[in-house]
Amino acid sequence: MGFGLLIIGVLSIFPEMFDAVISCGVVARAESNNLFKLIIVNPRDFTEDNYRRIDDKTFGGGAGMVMKIEPLELALNDLKVKLLNHGVENPLVVYLSPQGKPIKQSYINELANLSGIILICGRYEGIDERFIERNVDVELSVGDFVVSGGELPAMLVIDSMVRQIPGTMNSLESVVNDSFMNGLLDCPHYTTPRDYKGSQVPQELLSGNHKVIEEWRLQQSLWRTYLRRPELLADKQLNKIQSRLLNEMISRNKMKEI
Repeated sequence: MGFGLLIIGVLSIFPEMFDAVISCGVVARAESNNLFKLIIVNPRDFTEDNYRRIDDKTFGGGAGMVMKIEPLELALNDLKVKLLNHGVENPLVVYLSPQGKPIKQSYINELANLSGIILICGRYEGIDERFIERNVDVELSVGDFVVSGGELPAMLVIDSMVRQIPGTMNSLESVVNDSFMNGLLDCPHYTTPRDYKGSQVPQELLSGNHKVIEEWRLQQSLWRTYLRRPELLADKQLNKIQSRLLNEMISRNKMKEI
């Protein structure tokens, strides 16, 4: 749909946690400028017992509790109605899970072009599998590690999506040059002073020659990716200039080892 008003819905039993992501920084600025809207629904509001119980023991035994399907589904339906009131008819429903597909920047770029999305934040041992089967479009993971719930991963997704919206960042160039946007890690950055206790800013950045600066940054980006995330280069077809710059760095560092 492109970059209209992005509506992000969140299902969470800890809605107050999201105050952190919308109270400061670029996400807060984007919300205040009506570039996106965050709608949060708490599944506890759809429980019927006095304790507002959202979980129960897992069938088959074992440690931990599982979030129940009924309050989750009722909360999701309520959230979909709220998004519909903002013109979003079929939002993508995402469950943040360690079992999900690893999120890459290219996929974040696709998500940021949607008109609306719903992020499901699990807790405890997870959520009833029937809820996933009936309602979830895609499971996503922010990495091969486990946290206490889906709220922090959801905040990462929100921040990453919102920064893609034109007008969120002061400079579009800063978004375009981010790590992973072109399949590479970002280059090193420097600011004042030029010399800090003998550690100096590279001369290329002080040359005033935009071509030299651009080439230096590309070369450093390639080299950093080669050293730290070589698997990214394995999936990328380098052009002649990129290949030359990377080979120069490889040869230069081999000479240092001699």
